[in-house]
Amino acid sequence: MSQKPIFVATHPRACSTAFERVFMTQRDTIQCIHEPFGDAFYYGPERLSGRYETDEEGRLNSGFVDSTYQTILERIENEGKENEGKRIFIKDILHYLLPPNGNPASIAPSLHRIKRGVGTQDETAIPPAAVGNGEVNGSANGHSEEEKQSVTNGNGVTGKKTTKAPYPYSTDAEPGNPTVVPKEILSKFHFAFLIRDPHYSVPSYYRCTIPPLDATTGFTYYDPAEAGYDEMRRFLEYLRQEEMIGPHIATREQDADELLDEASRNRKPVGRPSDELGVEICVVDADEMLDNPAPTMEAFCRSVGIEYSPQMLEWDSERDHGYAKDAFEKWNGFHNDAIDSKGLTARKHPRAPKSEAQFDADWTEKYGKEGAALIRKTVDATMADYLFLKQFAIKV
Repeated sequence: MSQKPIFVATHPRACSTAFERVFMTQRDTIQCIHEPFGDAFYYGPERLSGRYETDEEGRLNSGFVDSTYQTILERIENEGKENEGKRIFIKDILHYLLPPNGNPASIAPSLHRIKRGVGTQDETAIPPAAVGNGEVNGSANGHSEEEKQSVTNGNGVTGKKTTKAPYPYSTDAEPGNPTVVPKEILSKFHFAFLIRDPHYSVPSYYRCTIPPLDATTGFTYYDPAEAGYDEMRRFLEYLRQEEMIGPHIATREQDADELLDEASRNRKPVGRPSDELGVEICVVDADEMLDNPAPTMEAFCRSVGIEYSPQMLEWDSERDHGYAKDAFEKWNGFHNDAIDSKGLTARKHPRAPKSEAQFDADWTEKYGKEGAALIRKTVDATMADYLFLKQFAIKV
């Protein structure tokens, strides 16, 4: 079984922090890294998101203004070295690796030149990614010095502000790769997926971007481009096509190519993975996890090569809570429920089904007509991708 770092790719509000807390209980054998790539996506010189383009002070105050995709990978590598013998477990929002709105990807400037041969013998290692401190064509991130100016915020922190957003990058793309991370680096991770019905994840995220929570999260508007389902689907399909996952589906009798419809089968043929990889398609649906936490987590652990114990589902100790609070502090306001939780327990009553009209009425009552309309538009735009991903979900 592969001992590569586990990367659980998810979208916002998929109950992923509760999922992550399960593995935080295993600190003797697992080193959890919580959502590292958002630093580069939102704040750094290679940022893909436009959320802070009109809030330079907020970007500088984040503390991540110098974070690049390379520095984050270096941090992951260093944590692996500092915690030798432990399995690295990363939970992150997948769309942090992809340009928003389905825009074409090219390799992040700091990762543009791979050091060939470094880390190739040890599958637990993430290779240092680039040469020349992220400089491309003689200028960092593809911008000339004339395109930059110094910015100092109210706390005296000085940073560089580009006169235009850093994306699109002036770097090459990899054929078929929807991310800004080279395939050589992606292949160093063991990917799994966590999803949730958009009828629940989208309004949950919307709630974090309006009063009163927006004052804590710092996210002052809802952006449908951050729903994350399209990115999840495209990335899973890319991993399949490149034989980095599959074709076998965790807990299923059939392989992916037997499950998908005829139109999907007519795409690039997907063969069985090599013995070196052997990574199942592992997708956890949050509703299944909340209804059947123990068997779902046991099946997930079996798929990714972690020893399962029922004690993983309990974390009601001062040490557990302190560890989680420190880990989740960076994204203040988004993880309150997971921080206050005591374990992962089954719902006492199954979730009652709702009609679309009932969903609309609930959203209108909570968020007003405009908010409900935006939620509805986003849910409708993401359902096809969610249902595609759900085809692969673990069954227990």
